[in-house]
Amino acid sequence: MSRVISWDEYFMGLAHLSAMRSKDPNTQVGACIVDDHNKVVSIGYNGFPRGIKDSDLPWSREGSFLETKYAYVVHAELNAILNSPRLVDGCTLYVSLFPCNECAKAIIQSGIKKVIYESDKYNLTDGNIASKKMLDGAGVVYEQLPFEVDVELNKK
Repeated sequence: MSRVISWDEYFMGLAHLSAMRSKDPNTQVGACIVDDHNKVVSIGYNGFPRGIKDSDLPWSREGSFLETKYAYVVHAELNAILNSPRLVDGCTLYVSLFPCNECAKAIIQSGIKKVIYESDKYNLTDGNIASKKMLDGAGVVYEQLPFEVDVELNKK
């Protein structure tokens, strides 16, 4: 009998699968919002706002603010919140990269109560510290998975 994956592996796998939709050449991030009955409420990935072609704006990480992706990209967490067909109050967010300070605000305001993340590669940066201060202050629990989830698509 094959091994059955855990809920954490399943939902983080969905986050990774969603990340594969991102056109960002450097950082593909995915998010999956789940309710307390282990039902998927919404998913999202980082990309430009609806209606904007991926070739219309820059994907660069360097240059002036308006010449970089940072002025334009909607993060995976915010896309998942905005894409949800219902309120996400009380839900858990699975995300492949720890939320930035702007996403932390949206997470708190939307009522998400728990964040499960995989990578914390920006740990101890000012934005990361601000995120953790806000999440702590609002009572949002965050927890890093003790393992990485690998999603492999077999194309024929």
